[in-house]
Amino acid sequence: MDRRKLLKTGLLGAGLLGITGTSLVTGCATDDPPTRDRSGSGPTGTSADAASVETVASGLNVPWALAFLGDGDALVTQRDDATVVRVSPGGEVRTVGEFADAAPRGEGGLQGIAVAPGDESAVFVYYTTATDNRLVRLDFDGDRLTRPRPLITGLDAAYNHHGGALAFGSDGSLFVAVGDAAVPEVAQDVTALNGKILRVDRDGRPWPGNPFGNEVHSYGHRNVEGLAFDGAGRLWASEFGQNRRDELNLIRPGGNYGWPEVEGDSDDPRFVAPAATWTTQEASPAGLAIIGDRAYMAALRGRRLWEIPLTESAAGEPVSRYADEFGRLRVVAAAPDGSLWFGTSNTDGRGRPADGDDRLLRMRLG
Repeated sequence: MDRRKLLKTGLLGAGLLGITGTSLVTGCATDDPPTRDRSGSGPTGTSADAASVETVASGLNVPWALAFLGDGDALVTQRDDATVVRVSPGGEVRTVGEFADAAPRGEGGLQGIAVAPGDESAVFVYYTTATDNRLVRLDFDGDRLTRPRPLITGLDAAYNHHGGALAFGSDGSLFVAVGDAAVPEVAQDVTALNGKILRVDRDGRPWPGNPFGNEVHSYGHRNVEGLAFDGAGRLWASEFGQNRRDELNLIRPGGNYGWPEVEGDSDDPRFVAPAATWTTQEASPAGLAIIGDRAYMAALRGRRLWEIPLTESAAGEPVSRYADEFGRLRVVAAAPDGSLWFGTSNTDGRGRPADGDDRLLRMRLG
């Protein structure tokens, strides 16, 4: 198969994906070296910030993404053991699914997860197999994930640059971030799915009105690991740069975000300029969440949480929170009760695990 032309099929037999019943458990992208420091990188929160954070659950295995249920529990993907756990606000952790055909390696494994708005029985997961990255839909009865149906398969998978973030829009469309699989030129090919943000329906079909007549919503992406909508319905994405600048982008239908032609700021009118940038040492951005007029971006190599004020058309000066307090941070999500959950990624092979890692943490806002 040509690595730059990706197949959309539904041919994988459901028998390759094993989903188990519940059991109780205790509860970069490439971090490329930076080439220069970022000037004017914004104020830094003090270590006293950590006092406002409490542990929800511990002993997790590279929590990659989470999706909240209506009762406040969260479904959390664990990248390296290819399981989904249900975590309550009180810290109970139960395994609700295992993916037998997942093949975690490098930065791949069990990644994005999303629950359909208004229908918690429909759960969507993005993960790596031995041959590809794929999007599947599963049934969820509150205790088990069952009946996996492949929706998009054949997405190129390499050691890194998998993408994997998922987010539902208010209209019910599903946005899927797909990395370039370490083939940079594919990001500029709108007939291929790698290096893109896709927009599809719940059956994995192109959303009506997509700008290129296929699944592609925006292109020129290297490795998007965070997607989030603001209160105005705008989609934002956190994206890994290579060795110069990481980005926070406001996503437009049909927009070209420049990779690999540009990385970070550019005045080239062909490309959408980022709303904010960081050096890779400061960020290596993973998960993204928005509460009110603030975006929260988890940083792996940066070992902190970035808080970014949002305006109608741009992003304000980022503020660093919890620098070096918890180690590498990956998942971040807005909880139904208005708090912010975020998780460590110190067991991913690049961190220094502390007692209890990996952990899900909760920050009360306001």
